Amino acid sequence: MSVPDFQSLFLPLLKFAGDGEEHQLNDAIQTISAQLNLTEDDKKELLPSGRQTKFDNRVSWARTYLTKAGLMERTGRGRFRITSRGIDVLKTNPTTLNVRFLEQYPEFLKFHEVAHDKGQKTPELAEEANRTPEEQLETSYLELKQDLAQELLNRVKECSSTFFERLVVDLLVAMDYGGTVKDAGQAVGQSGDGGIDGIIKEDKLGLDIVYIQAKRWEGAVGGSVVRNFAGSLDGVRAKKGVLITTSQFTQDAKDYANKIEKKIVLVDGDQLAQLMIDHNVGVAEKATYTIKRIDLDYFGEE
Repeated sequence: MSVPDFQSLFLPLLKFAGDGEEHQLNDAIQTISAQLNLTEDDKKELLPSGRQTKFDNRVSWARTYLTKAGLMERTGRGRFRITSRGIDVLKTNPTTLNVRFLEQYPEFLKFHEVAHDKGQKTPELAEEANRTPEEQLETSYLELKQDLAQELLNRVKECSSTFFERLVVDLLVAMDYGGTVKDAGQAVGQSGDGGIDGIIKEDKLGLDIVYIQAKRWEGAVGGSVVRNFAGSLDGVRAKKGVLITTSQFTQDAKDYANKIEKKIVLVDGDQLAQLMIDHNVGVAEKATYTIKRIDLDYFGEE
């Protein structure tokens, strides 16, 4: 069974609190996950950000929605209790609870405005409503980042060899390799066939060196290229290398890099674009959104 959407957790959570006692959110998460027979993999599934499990996030937002509708109330840090309104709802023995049901309460409408088209949601809106606000935001962010990465990669493939040289140098320095741009440029400035080859400092002190090979391949890079690169490390007495391509690596290439003694990191086009975004190379900030939460330490009396 996969992790249910957060609207499907409204009724199980309300029933969990139906005894009228004060409860901890963590207890609710454990109890409901057992009731739903979630597997360990289900319980460990993360949000796109990787910062919280999907199930924990959905139970937490289910509690928020029920609280905003007046069916539950917060009683302290991570604690909650069903209200008389919530008890009245359970007395009707509902088979399901969802956002549409909660819209009958004015308090909830103030919190959550839902778009309607003649009283009916479009399929897109219905699907969106099954995600928590954090999931919607994180999913949209990832989609924007993926689109940007593809656009970046297309631009990189179109650039000249000289520009590609400079791009790789800028990226390595942004990642704290090679010391200064001048040091890195001198180390990896040997032009090759549509790319660059050379040695760069692993850190600013030059305690170790890394051999760099970067080329703008169109087809997939096979195992023979990686084997040749590994052999070239012996010539410069290097034990570490980074092989960068604008395309992809075959499985044979990946397997070979994983089994040899030398440490060779393979960076394909997708990862190259992601690294450029993460280290602000070739991109500019358009907008920043800061998500804030309650500072529980500030409200220490709870």
